[in-house]
Amino acid sequence: TVEHGFPHQPSALSYSPSLQLLAIGTRSGAIKLYGAPGVEFMGLHDENAAVTQVHFLPHQVELVTLLDDNSLHMWTLRAHKGLSELLEIGRFTLTGPPGALPSVTRVTAVLAHSSGELLLLGTEGGHVFIVEVPGFRELEERNISLDHVASSIPDDYIGRRNLEHVEALQENPVNPNQVVIGYGRGLMVIWDLEKQRAIQHIPATQQLESVWWTEDGGYILSSHSDGSYCRWMVGGEDVNEEEEEKSDIPYGHFPCKAISKIVQLPTDEGPPFLLFSGGMPRASYGDRHCITVIHSKTHVALDFTSRIIDFFVIRDGPQHKGRQHTLTPTTDVWQTQTCTAVEKNLYLTTLIAVSCPSAGDPSALVVLVEEELVVIDLQTEGWPVIQTPYLVPLHSSAITCSHHVSAIPLKLWERVIAAGDMQKTHYSKKPWPITGGQSLAPEPPQRDLLLTGHEDGTVRFWDASGVCLYPMYKLSTAGVFHTDTDPNDNMNQGTEGEWPPFRKVGCFDPYSDDPRLGIQKIHLCKYSGYLTVAGTAGQILVLELNDEAAEQTVEAKVVDLLQGQEGFRWKGHTRLDVREEPVQFPPGFQPFALVQCQPPAVVTALTLHSEWKLVAFGTSHGFGLYDYQQKNNVLVKCTLNPSDQLAMEGPLSRVKSIKKSLRQSFRRIRRSRVSLRKHHVNNAAKLQEANARLEAELAEMELAPVQRKIEARSSDDSFTGLVRTLYFADTFLSDSSHNTPSLWAGTNGGCVFAYMLRLPSVEHRADEPVTAQPAKEIQLMHRAPVVGIVVLDGHGTPLPEPLEVAHDLARSPDMQGSHHLLVISEEQFKVFTLPKVSAKMKLKLTAVDGSRVRRVGVAWFGSRSDDYSESGLVVLTNQGDLHVVSLPTVKMQVQYPCIRREDVSGIASCVFTKHGQGFYLISPSEFERFSLSTRCVVEPRCLVEVPLHSGASTQHRPQTDGALSAHRNTRHDSEDA
Repeated sequence: TVEHGFPHQPSALSYSPSLQLLAIGTRSGAIKLYGAPGVEFMGLHDENAAVTQVHFLPHQVELVTLLDDNSLHMWTLRAHKGLSELLEIGRFTLTGPPGALPSVTRVTAVLAHSSGELLLLGTEGGHVFIVEVPGFRELEERNISLDHVASSIPDDYIGRRNLEHVEALQENPVNPNQVVIGYGRGLMVIWDLEKQRAIQHIPATQQLESVWWTEDGGYILSSHSDGSYCRWMVGGEDVNEEEEEKSDIPYGHFPCKAISKIVQLPTDEGPPFLLFSGGMPRASYGDRHCITVIHSKTHVALDFTSRIIDFFVIRDGPQHKGRQHTLTPTTDVWQTQTCTAVEKNLYLTTLIAVSCPSAGDPSALVVLVEEELVVIDLQTEGWPVIQTPYLVPLHSSAITCSHHVSAIPLKLWERVIAAGDMQKTHYSKKPWPITGGQSLAPEPPQRDLLLTGHEDGTVRFWDASGVCLYPMYKLSTAGVFHTDTDPNDNMNQGTEGEWPPFRKVGCFDPYSDDPRLGIQKIHLCKYSGYLTVAGTAGQILVLELNDEAAEQTVEAKVVDLLQGQEGFRWKGHTRLDVREEPVQFPPGFQPFALVQCQPPAVVTALTLHSEWKLVAFGTSHGFGLYDYQQKNNVLVKCTLNPSDQLAMEGPLSRVKSIKKSLRQSFRRIRRSRVSLRKHHVNNAAKLQEANARLEAELAEMELAPVQRKIEARSSDDSFTGLVRTLYFADTFLSDSSHNTPSLWAGTNGGCVFAYMLRLPSVEHRADEPVTAQPAKEIQLMHRAPVVGIVVLDGHGTPLPEPLEVAHDLARSPDMQGSHHLLVISEEQFKVFTLPKVSAKMKLKLTAVDGSRVRRVGVAWFGSRSDDYSESGLVVLTNQGDLHVVSLPTVKMQVQYPCIRREDVSGIASCVFTKHGQGFYLISPSEFERFSLSTRCVVEPRCLVEVPLHSGASTQHRPQTDGALSAHRNTRHDSEDA
């Protein structure tokens, strides 16, 4: 329904000042448009090729993309039933003369002419082709051939024999008849499109990177591969070689990297802004990704977190409102028979340029880097960053887990926002500057939170109610432990007097101080505000929301999950060292209890019952129950099978052993090859055997779930004791007349443990201990991993969440009829009666189609037309298919393909909501959102109006061919719409 986050591997950027829309192209061929928050469009090229350039046609709703297979594609925003949609309406590939080399037509530079009618395409061969749009009709008589240009070059220009490719094309801002063509070798030629001749040559001798024509038309700036830029006066006379070009190398005389793009923008009062990317001293700072901004006496080198793709500047004033000044051309010029369509449009554009006031002051710098989008406020002192409402880098530290909570109470929501606002004081107060289109999506019916756990020990809270996944608050757990970082490190400020004057910007920081900090499981109770998070090194933190900062010591309660089992030695990572001194915690979620599992293995299951004040946790060695009110252990159960040796290695050592195994295999092959050469024996059989052995070892390590054999598992399978799921229920365990609190645990070996819990009365809850005693143990015959446990009440409805009934948000469970236990394993769904635990019915999955359950959740499905609703199980399989299974009858209802079955990490990352939606990672930085519910659908619904100027110019366009004619009719339809 919508993609949240930051596009994976962006490769191109563009902005339309008239539409106020941003466009991003990616290496996988996607094109994404963004305007005001909630205004989003996405298109995908059929070709699996990277988007190398994106260009909006000025004052139109069309844009052109260039792919790395050299094809050009035309896209439009067309209105349909009151909403805009992004459609591809044409594609084109330049064809040169018969027998021409591919370089002749390989496009390297694109200029969308201000007339909105022309594309100028510069190529690797040095030619400029002129194409009429939107129909992609080549105007051969107007092409600018390399020979034509070369014949006009002064004889004394050094590089005249090989100008190289067209590096840049720019239009004169005050005279649309003139364009500058910049060649790779350095030469720039100002070309008159009307007279079809060169009117000035600018003979730069350094390799050209980019050109910029100043707004008054008086100067051209060129930037070069040696880290220099030059300013050239535009006038009738050619610049002489003797005239030393006014060259400036901003960062000194040591070798510098190329300045890849340069922009100069005037201000209404005072000096202009000069911005350029690159140019850093190669030896000292060649690895920095910088954009330099110079204005008056302020000079800052913005130091970004990853490679710069492109940047642009948004300006205040008339441009920002869309140009609405148009003049009708005089009749005599317009009716001249010899006047071509292109000349008419050039004339019209000249009138528009003259009639339009200049754009206003630069207000925001928008920078697309490889891993994030950064927007800098250029009008506030200190040039602070503006918080992005979308395109937020979810992967600023790698995502390790997710947890979704629906229908958050207003009070908790406001407290989380308040805690988050205190973390955002360094952001600009200016509103988001990209405001194109209007979102017509209805207001979200409820407040939803998505929590993501990260490798660096942070948990991020996102507003997942609508189309934009907006960052609300960030919780860091690293402060509880001793790590290598110094909390006084301030990465933002460069030292006084440093040159270049660096300033770090952006939040992408994938390097974790300690991988043990990684968050693996999260559980939030939305009613009480209690949160529990668990990590890679067996740490479980219990936190509560506090609106004030607090200083407190967090004591660790160590839990020995091996329970004195002999013959096991943990070979994995050590536990984290807890700080013994008091720690200052900012407002927000603050830890007050810490449980440390021994061995410190990854926590694989976690659940919290805020009414009973209990947290249950599990690892590959067993599970435990912790009373966070009294800060006591209630229960510890070791689930290790005597043969579970792999469970003692830990994930970090598993990676090491795979690497070691690979290394040994390659060494064996190398040895066998060396010995073959030594003895001059052409014994191919031995070599094949060594290769086969390597392939077999790699196949053994293949973890893709779709290739796992389907067979009954023996009890000596690795990790049989790993705890997959934990569940609290108030149900009937001892007899059918007395319900009691209980804890259920399911393992990888197909075993279900049930414990009866005795809770003291409310008045004695603080001093009398909670006790747990074993009640049931079920061993599934097929021994498949248990991935979910649900207890159904007398009506066949899943039991409500803790405190849900107390807050009048769910009806009390039916305690009159008999309860049922639903156990979901990877292979089947099985219903047992309670309290006898006798099998009642089952639904087989693996035996029918060979797939396995990977994710499962309970969801409420409401009818779109009336008040009817029902609960069902939502299931994701290792084939990437989604199923809805009815409750309590466990019948298959619907099935949809959703995720590619090869996308193992996408399937593993999936999380369901309580209302039939879901999220999964389609890349490290993006969530795809889907919905199985007709009532709950979150998707962009937006409208982009055609700029007023566009209508004036299209009415005077001559018809050319049928395709263009049809397209223009649809454009007028969209205007009417």
